[in-house]
Amino acid sequence: MLGWAVTFLVIALIAAVFGFGGIAGTSAGIAQILFVIFLVLFVASLVARALRG
Repeated sequence: MLGWAVTFLVIALIAAVFGFGGIAGTSAGIAQILFVIFLVLFVASLVARALRG
């Protein structure tokens, strides 16, 4: 999941450098959503592991 977020971030940066604003904005938005999902799943796994012992 984190790998996909980084991939979309790189796509957004490259698109922004070449002047493709729409693609850059969309890719950055997808990267943000994937990163938030990654963080939620990561925290949930840490909590589950802490509760198990």
